[in-house]
Amino acid sequence: MKKLALTSLLAVFAISGAHAANVIDGNPLYMPKAGHFYSETSLASHSENSDSWMLAEEFGYGITDNFAVEVGISLPEYDNFDVWGWQDLSLNAMFRAIDEGGWKADLYAGYQAGSVGLPEGMGLGMMIAATEDDTYWFDKEIINYAWTAGIRGGYVGDGWTVAGHFAYNYFNTESFNWGDEGFHQVQLGLDAQLVLDANWNLVAGVEYTGYTDKEVHNGGSWDGMFGVNYNFDATKYVGAYIGAGMDHYTGDWEVEDGFGFGFKFGIDF
Repeated sequence: MKKLALTSLLAVFAISGAHAANVIDGNPLYMPKAGHFYSETSLASHSENSDSWMLAEEFGYGITDNFAVEVGISLPEYDNFDVWGWQDLSLNAMFRAIDEGGWKADLYAGYQAGSVGLPEGMGLGMMIAATEDDTYWFDKEIINYAWTAGIRGGYVGDGWTVAGHFAYNYFNTESFNWGDEGFHQVQLGLDAQLVLDANWNLVAGVEYTGYTDKEVHNGGSWDGMFGVNYNFDATKYVGAYIGAGMDHYTGDWEVEDGFGFGFKFGIDF
């Protein structure tokens, strides 16, 4: 059940993008324009077990050209749906603080409820109900809560983009239990896109996830991905991705077995 949630792989895929107004094509600095909705549907496996998959949906809306909101939900499964369940519900907001020529910088914040990712073995969740014993997920699910604050930024050039991001996450078993220590996670990464022509582009990214808590001695992980996107037009694209990772859970850095695979469909309307 290790990393059944597939969160690290999907996190690299999570934010996609645009070169010009309302173009959605997998660019890591995408933001919907005022009055535009967007939807991104992802299906991805984890690198340790290609029989484990997660279906995720993000749906957002541009309130202004510089401010957008988004909701997301995901459904993981394992072992041919013997184990499956609702994973999380997220609410996010993003503000474009810098938009000067090719330079872009965004501030974002979010809230999640569900089996959101915590250090392995820390005992606050990652529990998904097994259908084989006729027990529904909502009878067994341990609900965790996460608050996120972050920044992303970079440069959109003529046919290429480079962007970095940093996020700080606070996890707890109650939404506003500030008196409890909870767990504190940092994520930082680098993403890039190379446009080949009007239809095809390549994307790649790497992300580190770690914890600032003293009791989490071996909680770090690295995840990387490479993908190809195809644009049907300026408002629709599909992508295929491959990912790999390594973690520090045993006290030494170990490359995870196998590769993860991901697919995505995005639309701006």
